[in-house]
Amino acid sequence: MTMKKALTIAGSDTSGGAGIQADLTTFHELGVYGMTALTTIVTMDPDNGWHHNVFPQPLETVETQLKTVLSGIGVDAVKTGMLGSSEMIELAAKKIKEYDLKSVVVDPVMVCKGADEPLYPEHTVSYREALVPLATIVTPNLFEASQLSGLSSIQSMEDMETAAKKIKELGPKYVLIKGGGDIGDTAVDLLYDGEDFEVFEAEKADTEYTHGAGCTYASAICAGLANGKDVRAAVKDAKRFITNAINGSFPLNEFVGPVKRFANRQETF
Repeated sequence: MTMKKALTIAGSDTSGGAGIQADLTTFHELGVYGMTALTTIVTMDPDNGWHHNVFPQPLETVETQLKTVLSGIGVDAVKTGMLGSSEMIELAAKKIKEYDLKSVVVDPVMVCKGADEPLYPEHTVSYREALVPLATIVTPNLFEASQLSGLSSIQSMEDMETAAKKIKELGPKYVLIKGGGDIGDTAVDLLYDGEDFEVFEAEKADTEYTHGAGCTYASAICAGLANGKDVRAAVKDAKRFITNAINGSFPLNEFVGPVKRFANRQETF
């Protein structure tokens, strides 16, 4: 049987916890062959409180990477992560339409972990107008959902439902708002298909080490879609995957600790 293939269009996390490193290791753990189009290189400064430095790649370089994969090989699913500029967001949207890609996970990365302001506010506009409408499923966290929906903040399940409805109006088939541990007494996420809401819950993990959790969750959904699962089944399995990974998280250094993606080998899907 031919292995299913997935493409991640995202940035590189030099520390290995998030970005394409998280995507590729998740794809591997879930039996999907992973390929990349690298949009950005992110480094961290250990002498300056782990300050993030962002190095966008030239648009032409990204476009040739996309041609390599989409024209030269083909994919069963695609996931976007950190894109870094409005032009890059629009390029991703252009290629999704050009190659008529069907299983598209848009993880609308707007900030590096630990930040609470978008890298560039105009990116929200490009996401809303160009990329989110093409998504099979869009997977914002609470901050990203507030930006996409126009809500000032999201602090309750009712707010999550309101945000999901507003984001659905942009055109994606499904909206998954990742509440993490910030809403209620559980780690709760909300899936919306335009008619019905479905809640996915897990016990909150007693850990501060969640680096790469969002990337891992979204890439697990992408792997599920590549493997032929429907959206609900892909989200259900991805929720289990990320819960195990967070529960197995560990400190990498004094600044950060990633989730343990191979913790899921202890369970059979």
